[in-house]
Amino acid sequence: MSIASIETGKHYVWGGNCDGWHLAASLNLSVIQERVPSGSSEVRHLHNQAEQFFYILSGIASLEVAGKIHVIKPNQGFHVPAGVPHTLSNQHEQLLEFLVVSTPPSHDDRERA
Repeated sequence: MSIASIETGKHYVWGGNCDGWHLAASLNLSVIQERVPSGSSEVRHLHNQAEQFFYILSGIASLEVAGKIHVIKPNQGFHVPAGVPHTLSNQHEQLLEFLVVSTPPSHDDRERA
């Protein structure tokens, strides 16, 4: 057990220009801080087992969930249940930073939707 931050978390790059840092990873929980530049997005997908909670730290997220777009601002969050198609994007000029909490971890439980 230790203090977690982007300085200590395992870093990875996704989508060619987006960053993620694993802040907590166990068999039952994943907490990742992500950074998404303006104009970037993830591929629409779903998780059969994992549910996720997206919490915005800075910037504005556009989160499409089951065909409806939700605009999420700093200090706001959104829960996506397992089995629901979704995609997150940054359609604004400011850099987007957020936490995504998944239980169980979602990395081996992802399929395009």
